[in-house]
Amino acid sequence: MDGAERTIDFLVAAFGAEELRRFPADGGRLIHAEVRIDDTVIMLADAKADWPPARAHVHVYVPDVDAVYRRALEADATSVQEPLKDDDADKRGGVEDAGGTTWWIATKMA
Repeated sequence: MDGAERTIDFLVAAFGAEELRRFPADGGRLIHAEVRIDDTVIMLADAKADWPPARAHVHVYVPDVDAVYRRALEADATSVQEPLKDDDADKRGGVEDAGGTTWWIATKMA
């Protein structure tokens, strides 16, 4: 992942993530970082020669998909899909952050 610091900022703004650890390298790049969203820990780092950037899709359950989706857009994410209730028990939406990660945000509906 390239732009790990921007991704951390996005996760804090959109999901209310709590930063747990950060290990910077020379030049300000991140060797490793961890954030917590509710009971989930996400690990990330900046790319390097032997670990090039890779696109990812991450699925996260949150208490209020609509609120998180709006906060994600306010944090400069691009909409992939507005939250909607489909054929399963989830209401789900998707956004793409500035680093190219697609975040699928869902809330289990009763």
